[in-house]
Amino acid sequence: MDPHRVPPVGPARPRVLTVGPTVRLTFAQMRRSLGRLAAAGLAVLISTAFVAATLQAGTVVTRTTYDQVAAQYADADLVVFDRAGTMTPADVDAVRAVEGVAAADGFRGTYVELAHGGRTVRQSLVAAPSDPRLTPLVLADGTWPDGPDRITLPVDVAELFGVGVGDTVSSTRCLRAGKAGAGRPGAGGPGLGERGAECYGGQEAVETLTVSGLVDDPVSAYAAGGGVAVVTPAALGRQLAGSAAGAASGQASGMRTVVVALDRPGDEAAVADVRAALAAAVPSATGVTTPEEYAEDVVAGISGGQNIVYLVFVLALAAVSLVVAGLVIANTFQVLVAQRSHTLALLRCVGAGTGQVHRSVLLEAVVLGSVASVAGIVVGSLFVQAGLLVAPAFDLGVALPRAVPLTPTAFLVPLAAGLLVTLAAAVAPARAASRVAPLAALRPAAGLDPAGTGRARAVFAAFATLGGLAVMAAGVALGRSGSIDTGLFAAVLGGSVSLVGIIVGSVFWLPRVAALFGRLAGAGGATARLASANALRNPRRTAATSTALLIGVTLVSMMTTGAASARLTMNDQLDARFPVDLRLTSTAHAAAGAAAAVPAVVTDALAGVHGLGAVVPVTNASARRADGGTPVQVAAVDPADLRSVANTPADADRLRPGTIVVPQRAATLYDLVGVDTLVLTGPGGRVTLDVVHSGSRSDRAYLTPQDLAAFAPGLAAGELWAQVDDDRDAADVVSAVQAAVSTTGETVGVTGTVVERSAYQRMVDVILSIVVGLLTVAVLIALVGVANTLSLSVIERTRENAMLRAIGLSRGQLRATLAVEGMVIAGVGAVLGIVLGLVYGWVGATTALSVLGQVPLVVPWTEVGVVLAVALVAGLLASVVPARAAVRTHPVAALAAE
Repeated sequence: MDPHRVPPVGPARPRVLTVGPTVRLTFAQMRRSLGRLAAAGLAVLISTAFVAATLQAGTVVTRTTYDQVAAQYADADLVVFDRAGTMTPADVDAVRAVEGVAAADGFRGTYVELAHGGRTVRQSLVAAPSDPRLTPLVLADGTWPDGPDRITLPVDVAELFGVGVGDTVSSTRCLRAGKAGAGRPGAGGPGLGERGAECYGGQEAVETLTVSGLVDDPVSAYAAGGGVAVVTPAALGRQLAGSAAGAASGQASGMRTVVVALDRPGDEAAVADVRAALAAAVPSATGVTTPEEYAEDVVAGISGGQNIVYLVFVLALAAVSLVVAGLVIANTFQVLVAQRSHTLALLRCVGAGTGQVHRSVLLEAVVLGSVASVAGIVVGSLFVQAGLLVAPAFDLGVALPRAVPLTPTAFLVPLAAGLLVTLAAAVAPARAASRVAPLAALRPAAGLDPAGTGRARAVFAAFATLGGLAVMAAGVALGRSGSIDTGLFAAVLGGSVSLVGIIVGSVFWLPRVAALFGRLAGAGGATARLASANALRNPRRTAATSTALLIGVTLVSMMTTGAASARLTMNDQLDARFPVDLRLTSTAHAAAGAAAAVPAVVTDALAGVHGLGAVVPVTNASARRADGGTPVQVAAVDPADLRSVANTPADADRLRPGTIVVPQRAATLYDLVGVDTLVLTGPGGRVTLDVVHSGSRSDRAYLTPQDLAAFAPGLAAGELWAQVDDDRDAADVVSAVQAAVSTTGETVGVTGTVVERSAYQRMVDVILSIVVGLLTVAVLIALVGVANTLSLSVIERTRENAMLRAIGLSRGQLRATLAVEGMVIAGVGAVLGIVLGLVYGWVGATTALSVLGQVPLVVPWTEVGVVLAVALVAGLLASVVPARAAVRTHPVAALAAE
């Protein structure tokens, strides 16, 4: 370029706005407004932290639930399963021969009677693992069994017997007829110490086993059966092959599952290749899956085929939190930008262009949203991590992960939510500020009445509210019909749209409601009347202030209501699946082959077990049908006895002479779906019974002892049903029962389904505990929202308050006016939020859980009272603290402001 060139003469070309001045202007504005930006940024931070914590807590919930269900498969990479239980040792060998398989074990077991020092227990027995990855058991002492006369005992059984590594215990098993040589020396098994009485058509054999080690079950995989002892695979095979008891009870010799460990664990490509090879190697298998996929199937099975954990506590909670957090951010940022409208207009007067003002506001939103969102992700992650560190102190009964990895989703979704919503919240105010003429914008702001808010706003609010409610109702209908995925999406969408409509239309009705509340609260006092007038004079300001708390309280109320309804529904489902807490079954048989009665000494021993409730006798039988259909497994029990021990009291209420109560599962097993009358036959004749169907999931039908005696007389009560107190640890009570029974010299089977029920109950409790933890964040959102808007409204009314002071209002009256106004507006938002939350929470729980049955509306009164009290205190603090500054400012100085 020629330095001597003379620039052309003429009118100057218009200068093009560059990014530089806009950026400088934006950061200058932010420096001058740090106080207000800090309030808005805090709202963005907390909202984003809530989203991040929700997503990460969902990961914890899902991982914990699946780990608890799949605990029995330990660290296996794959599970080969056959629902019919027909896999054989040859299939296990075929699995081991597949390339890439490091180890594989068939999953099967049996029972054995162990005795020492006058104590006897009926102990579950499994084979030692070929690889430590294939068992959830952990050696507490000694070694795994390495010979036919070695056994590894559970720690609690060893303590019961008072034995340790190197001591011996006696094992009694029943040999089939013709199998006596199976245990002789030279036949591959330990020597038989003595021969006992006949059993199941065979002969009792007593073996002496040396304790090689002690095992612990840290994840309670076998707690329902009282733990397991471990023998060598060969010893277990002999037990199964020679067991007359197994033959008498119809115990299948096949296997349902084979657990597999790979040479390259965790390698997705290797897992896929071996998975396909295993399916080809074992044609009889129903499928090949990973332990996690198995857990998903089990969790879905509990909830009627739907993965409730993911749908309710991850998908729905995250979606709702995104929507509600966005509303809080939008409301706070709109108030902030509105407070700076005069400053923006002044910039227009001194030469800033429309586009420059518009871009400055949007850039400010981007910077604020980015910084606050990243900080929110950090805070939310620390919140979840702190919860994981503190959780073990509360003995939740489940193993939680020590840390939650920050996945791309858990980082990008909250970041995008905070940034985009903050930017969207600034678009409308920025456009309004840039389009208003500078001189018009510099005029004093006039209060807006409902008429000035526009007919379009009213129409949009009405359509959004009514349309959202209609979509939400459709979601409930879809959920009840079984389409939970679609129904839940529709319910969340409809609830969000209706909430937006309510908030947009709040400017029309909320100020009048607040004014009415103010008059009622003040009983006509001067301060209350003035507070009511303030609420009506600027409807938009009142609506913005109250909806900040309404949003947060709606979220809190929705979650507590949904959690309470979900807890009750899931408890009912668990009761239906586990109708009885504890069963004690006689292992002896009468001459005719029927089960012998449980000895009276066992019943007497149970009387001293703490935590054990009612104990009732039950007679089991396989009843033949006169129509030749599938025999029905029945349990004869007195209705009053059933009511005292059953977790499904409705079954006991339906049971009476002349009826047979058929649970849902029993109806499917015995082809009784839709059957109204059933004729049962036996040695004593026949009896006609009215069929009463039940929603429980027991595999046995209930009838009275009198009806059983009418067609099958003389049967003994071969089983005891017992109830475990809800306030006692189920595993401890089951162990105490086993200890008490072991001193009687009698052998009975103890099945503590209450332990498995408690495990699922703990899962539900952990999930709800995480939800309660998230409520703390939601309360913070509400408090920040109301504090922001109330504080900014007080600042906005500096001149107004000074005028009131100038005409004679005292400092105390000004404080009281602002306090009443703050409490009334906060109270209105809290009451309306509680009502909305009850509706939204019940709708969400009904949509997601209706497949399990009727979902009641549970009102958590304690939480509702706490939320209302906190809201009133928040309104008081948020208004009184700024009021202190207002009353300290001299009226003349205040009138000179702005």
